Amino acid sequence: MKVCIYGTGAVGGYLAARIGHADIAEVSVVARGAQKEAIADAGICLETPEGVMSFRPSRVTDDPFSLPPQDVTFVTLKVMQQPVAAKSLCHLTDQDGVAVFAANGIPWWWKYGGQSPASLPLVDPQGELWNRFGAQRAIGCVVYSANEVIAPGVIKHKGNNRWVLGEASGLPSERLDRIVQLMRASGVAAEASPNLRAEILAKLLRNAALNSLCALTRLPVDGLAEDSDLLAIADAIVDEIISVSAAMGYDIAAHREAAWTQLRRGGAEGNAPVVKGLRPSMLQDVLAGRLIEVEAILGQFKALAEEYGAPCPAIDGVLPLVRGLDRSLRANM
Repeated sequence: MKVCIYGTGAVGGYLAARIGHADIAEVSVVARGAQKEAIADAGICLETPEGVMSFRPSRVTDDPFSLPPQDVTFVTLKVMQQPVAAKSLCHLTDQDGVAVFAANGIPWWWKYGGQSPASLPLVDPQGELWNRFGAQRAIGCVVYSANEVIAPGVIKHKGNNRWVLGEASGLPSERLDRIVQLMRASGVAAEASPNLRAEILAKLLRNAALNSLCALTRLPVDGLAEDSDLLAIADAIVDEIISVSAAMGYDIAAHREAAWTQLRRGGAEGNAPVVKGLRPSMLQDVLAGRLIEVEAILGQFKALAEEYGAPCPAIDGVLPLVRGLDRSLRANM
């Protein structure tokens, strides 16, 4: 099986190392800059609590068109980078390939298979993915895995290992099962979901609050947990996501308690040990001077809330601040 990891940052680097180290597929990576040079020179080093694993991909490139068509392409680019990749994803998936989109927030294919199928302008502004690539070739993936690039080519896995996949259509498929089995055989705890949109919204309970507030304050998750005023805002965001989701037809209220608990345990899930200094992806991007996924995590959800006439005053207050932060990052690039 030919597997491509498109975007070899924290999440993509983790996947590439796991699948490559298992030696069950021919793994190529698309990376750029210092990350590409480091991987081409010395491979990927993944540091985990259980030990260190290293892997050299079959091919390392910044030009996706230099690779042959792949059986599976894991797209781990930030959401705002995905539309630009639409043409190259068409090449990589060719006739029979599939792309797994592992990203935070509301995905570009959200309305596929619904009563009013349409692209989402805040995450796919020109409809490149919707019109050129096509949602029928997409599988979504909700990631519960804390990883960080600590040096070019070096990924540190800090905790959690749950990956929930589902067809954009919402239907079961042989290719979905095949990808889940590939990931499990690589030590990645993957599972298929018949209702991935509900899973995406459940993840957003943590993501919207943790990412936005940590990015704005530059506090790690355990630092956020020490501030009762910030926690009150985070709790309000959680409640609003639950109420808006209900208006859209998704009951995720059962996840409220877990989300509140995670906010107070430094981002740790369930009974997992608390990780000090855990920095969610948006905070990592701010500290590195990179653009942030404000529209996927907050903006597009707010737009959906407006479509359904569901109020979300806490998100209304936070969204302009995070958009302002994104503009300041753009101005300094």
